[in-house]
Amino acid sequence: MRLDILRHSLSHILAYAVQELYPGTKFGLGPAIENGFYYDFELPSPISENDLSKIEKRMHQLVRKNIRFEKKVISKEEAERIFKDQPYKLELIKEIPGKTVSIYQSGNFVDLCKGPHIKSTKEIDPYGFKLTKIAGAYWKGDEKNPMLTRIYGLAFETKKELQNFIERQKEMERRDHRILGKKLELFIFDEEVGAGLPIWLPKGAILRKIIEDYLYQELTNQNYHWLSTPHIGKRDLFQRSGHLDFYKEDMYSPIEIEKEKYYLKPMNCPFHIKAYQSKVRSYRHLPIKYAEFGTVYRYERSGVLHGLTRARGFTQDDAHIFCTPEQLSEQLLKILKYGLKTLKTFGFKDYNIYLSTRPKKYVGTLKNWKRATNSLKYALNKLNLKYQIDPEGGVFYGPKIDIKIKDSLGRLWQCTTIQVDFNLPEKFELNYIDRKGKKQRPIMIHRALIGSIERFIGVLLEHYAGALPLWLSPEQIWVIPVGSGNKKYAKEVDEKLTKQGFRSKLKDENETVSKKIREGEIQKIPYLLVVGNKEEKSKSVRVRKREKGDIGEIKIERFIKTINKETEKKL
Repeated sequence: MRLDILRHSLSHILAYAVQELYPGTKFGLGPAIENGFYYDFELPSPISENDLSKIEKRMHQLVRKNIRFEKKVISKEEAERIFKDQPYKLELIKEIPGKTVSIYQSGNFVDLCKGPHIKSTKEIDPYGFKLTKIAGAYWKGDEKNPMLTRIYGLAFETKKELQNFIERQKEMERRDHRILGKKLELFIFDEEVGAGLPIWLPKGAILRKIIEDYLYQELTNQNYHWLSTPHIGKRDLFQRSGHLDFYKEDMYSPIEIEKEKYYLKPMNCPFHIKAYQSKVRSYRHLPIKYAEFGTVYRYERSGVLHGLTRARGFTQDDAHIFCTPEQLSEQLLKILKYGLKTLKTFGFKDYNIYLSTRPKKYVGTLKNWKRATNSLKYALNKLNLKYQIDPEGGVFYGPKIDIKIKDSLGRLWQCTTIQVDFNLPEKFELNYIDRKGKKQRPIMIHRALIGSIERFIGVLLEHYAGALPLWLSPEQIWVIPVGSGNKKYAKEVDEKLTKQGFRSKLKDENETVSKKIREGEIQKIPYLLVVGNKEEKSKSVRVRKREKGDIGEIKIERFIKTINKETEKKL
């Protein structure tokens, strides 16, 4: 709260400085926002970001004057006289209920404001704030209104806190997966294709395949059965599942085919239910575990799209387990254990766990919701896992456990989710035959270990700043001949590595060795092998390891043993 008040006070000082530097300015609004503040102006003439340093300098001078923030409550008539030349303030005065309004006077600047504010600018560190950018903003956010000039600023209590924040922002920009994806030639977005729909380039497609192959093998070993389901389904399917009642605003508009309405699927669950229904099930068959790398489509508003981490088309490592009530606890424990193991394999050891409870809009009975929530609590407590309650954070058909991983900057990302569902089995009248030959209702567990593969790759790129571990790198090794006479030996090395299963690439273009090394460093290739006459004669390679540089000449067989160990350990 204290910081919000400080930031709001700085927005007034910004307006004060603009008033002095640009006489005739009309003033809009100036609130505190996350990490800083802004103020909207109708300026007598355009300004650019080159003018920010001049405005900031004047703010520093005003802050050092120990200007007080004095509140006054006055009649609307008096306020209208004070702001007679300020059309935006006059509009706000009319909208405020009652006969009085409050104003704040700071030196020669008066603003319509309910506060609160700090006592004086003495409380502001002159170097704890910084103006950052200029943008256009419609008055009150309505495009029918005039476009104003918005000046943004950062603000913290001390200069050190501001510097730390700026450094962190620079680090976040350095790790931005959207920039890295383009730089490392992994994926692109194209306006002609559509917002939120990534195109995977060859190296990115390899990265996806590595992750999918790892999960495919692991889950196959755990007796999951793999499905492949359509991208669209009839309206009746989504009506029955409840998606059209509870999830329609996140779904795309229907497609009409032969007078029937079809929808792009937002989730894979109804299709997996149909696979379960394809034959009579006995208790002997349960648990049945279906898995799929299922691509889904959700209508995300353009304002929230953010590269791979918030896309409109994405693929989930989705699975659904159909089990008996007696099997539920065991299955939940297995999923939780394996989910945490999987995250650790990819390099995520820190996480927060949330138990998300019944939302306001839901299907099913309160009794079933209670049973489902208690079963998730039991699994968490059994494994002694600390968790927080996320009130009303569940999906419409059931409560869930969410595991949010922490990346190298301490940011949380939603990945693993485990949901217990008594409701969809009821809606689709699922059953199995018990030991006594009677029909019983199975319980359905929805689970994704890494969630959206797109989002997970985005998080991986930012976590590792693009320098993916050897086992995940689309291109693991470049073999670089020193001269044209060494190309034959370089090709032999490349082929030997490829036969051993490594993703090796021969770099025999007519460019200098130093240029190829520099390119390899930019592309964050884990190992660059340079081979010249000396290496050819001794059947060795000169190894440059990412982030360590030249680590010396090594026999090729020894190098292969080293990287085999590194790959096996998922380093």
